[in-house]
Amino acid sequence: MIDVYLFSGFLGSGKTTLLKHVIQQAKDAGLKPAVFMNELGEMNFDSDAVEDGIPLKELLDGCICCTGSEKSEAQLQTLLAEEEFDVLLIETTGAAHPVEALDAIFSPLFAEKLKFKGIVTVADSKRWLDRSQLSPQIWSLYLEQIRHADLILANKMDLLTEAEQAQVTFEVQGLNPEAQIIQTVQSKVPFSQLQKISASKSGAVQEAPVSKLNLNAKVLEFQNPVKRDDFEDWLRALPESVFRIKGYVPLEGDKYPHAFQYAYGMAQWLPEYMKMQTQIVVIGENLEGIELP
Repeated sequence: MIDVYLFSGFLGSGKTTLLKHVIQQAKDAGLKPAVFMNELGEMNFDSDAVEDGIPLKELLDGCICCTGSEKSEAQLQTLLAEEEFDVLLIETTGAAHPVEALDAIFSPLFAEKLKFKGIVTVADSKRWLDRSQLSPQIWSLYLEQIRHADLILANKMDLLTEAEQAQVTFEVQGLNPEAQIIQTVQSKVPFSQLQKISASKSGAVQEAPVSKLNLNAKVLEFQNPVKRDDFEDWLRALPESVFRIKGYVPLEGDKYPHAFQYAYGMAQWLPEYMKMQTQIVVIGENLEGIELP
């Protein structure tokens, strides 16, 4: 049977970074991983994190846990039919309820081939401390993602003081005392820790589908290169309802666009060495007035 791990966590928590670490560690252990990724928008920039040679299927512009459940099942069936692998890593969209996302995994079409190991939730520790700024719907989903985890990564601990680290760990553990909690930086956790977990019985599920969260994904295309300072000024002026931005930004003076990631007020720039489509995906609430500078 194929071991299956489901990576959960809100937008920008560090799920894709975790995915990259686990892929490499699984390969180092002599295992062949495969990946199934889910994204709200029509494009999945996070798929670039999956290196060539790793079997990959994607569900775009839908949620694995609701409207896209049948499509997810079909993609997984195709993956199992076309490829041979030892470990299946599922990265859900940040708006997915982890328990609802399990429907596709337990399809009668292939359930006997998969051994579900558990839910790994990446919790943004900084966002936890600033949770008063979240809408009630987003906060409800955040809690559900933690409550139903079998392993919790209290991530971004390097952004907190020692007192804040202790506070987050204590409060998150209190919400789900049965799950192991590990303090992490950049979602780094030994693959051996994942292999030790086993799925626990889930309690009552409080539904929080995307339609109730009012989350949207908006694609913004660049017509011309921009100055980095001007773009970062635009970022700082964005409302707090913008949770995540990712894509490729063309900067003045550079031959190739830069890969760009933004979550919770923090931006990350990475150089690219090939031509990429210069656009970004903005994810959040109330995005109607969000336009490029």
